[in-house]
Amino acid sequence: MADADDHVDPSEIGEQDGPPIEEKPYKIIFEANKCFGAGKCAEKSRNWTLDLDTGIAKPETYFIDEEELDHNVAAAEACPAKKDRGIIHVVDRRTNEEIAPDPNGDGSLSVDW
Repeated sequence: MADADDHVDPSEIGEQDGPPIEEKPYKIIFEANKCFGAGKCAEKSRNWTLDLDTGIAKPETYFIDEEELDHNVAAAEACPAKKDRGIIHVVDRRTNEEIAPDPNGDGSLSVDW
């Protein structure tokens, strides 16, 4: 686990198992340990399912293309966890910038694990 001062590089998370960037230029980084089961993500995106037994949501896939982008961005922006900063992060793999929720407004990854 990284120290609090270490920079988390979104280009490294999950990339060893990921499809080519040309096929799936976006990825989802999910802070599952902070999910409290509001289900907003599942309301907004067909990629997200809320497990009623555990109360935890999960995506069907972590790598997405242009056709899947809008509803995953909506899921990330609707997530109320972390005081509405969200725990679903949609990252552009080509630029390593966070598209959503991007609470800092600068594309930096807003993961805090």
